[in-house]
Amino acid sequence: MIRRQFIKGSAIIGASIAIPSIVTSASGMILSGANRQVRKVLNAHKVKVGTLPVLRAFAGNHLDYVSPYVLFDEFGPASIEAGSAPLRVNAHPHAGFTPTTYFLSGNGHHKDSLNYDFQIKKGDFMMFNAGRGAIHMEESGQGLYENGGSYHGFQIWLNSPAKFKYMAPQTEVHADAQMGTLVKPDYTAKVVLGDFMGIRSRIETLSPAFYVHIKTKPGARISIPTNPQHNAFLYTISGSLELEGRKVLKPNQIALYERGESNIELFSSEKSEILLLGGQPLNEPVYSYGPFVMNNKAQIEQCFRDYQSGKMGNPDLVN
Repeated sequence: MIRRQFIKGSAIIGASIAIPSIVTSASGMILSGANRQVRKVLNAHKVKVGTLPVLRAFAGNHLDYVSPYVLFDEFGPASIEAGSAPLRVNAHPHAGFTPTTYFLSGNGHHKDSLNYDFQIKKGDFMMFNAGRGAIHMEESGQGLYENGGSYHGFQIWLNSPAKFKYMAPQTEVHADAQMGTLVKPDYTAKVVLGDFMGIRSRIETLSPAFYVHIKTKPGARISIPTNPQHNAFLYTISGSLELEGRKVLKPNQIALYERGESNIELFSSEKSEILLLGGQPLNEPVYSYGPFVMNNKAQIEQCFRDYQSGKMGNPDLVN
């Protein structure tokens, strides 16, 4: 068996810092007390992962403000013609964290060394907890191959606390019924992970984390209470947001917030779609190299040995 090579050097490459836009007309914000301050705004940048076009918002950097997350990719939107070759990332290993995948449109095909092989549909949320090491392949799904359409979603890496780095790997796919939904007159929120305005997801995580998909109507004003000791960040998928300090968050930009206060205030003058994520910072060393996220160099070296010796599975059987 020939062990496939993966890219050497860290796959963790960060995004560029943006100069925040400022509201120049009348502000739509109504501020309350104890407001979180925006630390910085980042521009997502284009990269290719396999044959898949990706917008990367952060990767291994800014951990003081994004932990327990370590990487944030938006894949697509990409238009796929029926019968065309799938957009694909060949079999590759992971260890020490959980890649999560969430589809806004289209569907995906996941296959791994844990003997899972399934199609993931729009709205599903997949958690591939790599634990001590496993291999997976991912590509656009059968539905897109047969009918064509848009392929669009997010792969976001959720870091594992040190005590769970070597747990047995596992794969889970969660449907809408396991997530919470909040419907308000001027916005809706799908609570993928954690708690939002008293609505809680039933999906369990290894440490406190939240992940919320919000769709606003024009004129929406939202005051979001958060744990002041937890990290929080916002990503704009479409539309635009006015944040504290009259800052404007445009599509494919991410706002990282300071800790210490509770409320995240935002105003959307137009129809917008955003993700709100965060959680309890792990406050542990992060040592990443290629597809592995561990706590020190020795653990990374062990990951390479485990992969090369076949302990994470056979990539030839996963592709």
